[in-house]
Amino acid sequence: MNDDNLIASHCETLLHRVRQCTECAEHLPFPPRPILQASSRSRILIAAQAPGKLAHDSGLAFNDPSGDRLRRWLGVDSTTFYNSNNFALLPMGFCFPGAGKSGDLAPRPECAPLWRQPLLDHLSHIRLTLVIGQYAQAWHLPNSGKSVTERVQQWHVLWPDILPLPHPSGRNNRWLKRNPWFEQEVVPMLQERIKTLLSV
Repeated sequence: MNDDNLIASHCETLLHRVRQCTECAEHLPFPPRPILQASSRSRILIAAQAPGKLAHDSGLAFNDPSGDRLRRWLGVDSTTFYNSNNFALLPMGFCFPGAGKSGDLAPRPECAPLWRQPLLDHLSHIRLTLVIGQYAQAWHLPNSGKSVTERVQQWHVLWPDILPLPHPSGRNNRWLKRNPWFEQEVVPMLQERIKTLLSV
């Protein structure tokens, strides 16, 4: 077995272990159903929050209106998006944490310390990391000391390797209306970068 095949095999073994995880079962509203996507050849990492109820029900990440908006931002269709050689989808929590008064609850705190770094260690082909929302940004950009809006406004600082993004949820419609520069300025740059990475 050559090195690439060995790395791919180790990655698949790790993904299987993650999908069997029950670490925080007693804290979840439903039986654990870790939802993630990755391969050792993934080129773009999407680090988000945690699966929503629709994703939990279907077993497919971003299988909801927020996913439709995210794919529009990226300029890709579902087939391209759900190809793990293109995109790794690794939220901060892999299971639906439950709903709160103003949206879903925070990702379970057990998940990232247990699984995140081992998974990232297997993704050596990542060329762009999209960091969506406050929880992912707190982990991936721990020393920035900024709000989501401030990080997104300063998107060019880490570009073209890392891009902070607002969450594409409908709950952020007001934010998008207050910040039209995001879809006017950042999204076209993002789409061009995605197009380039996927053509290599």
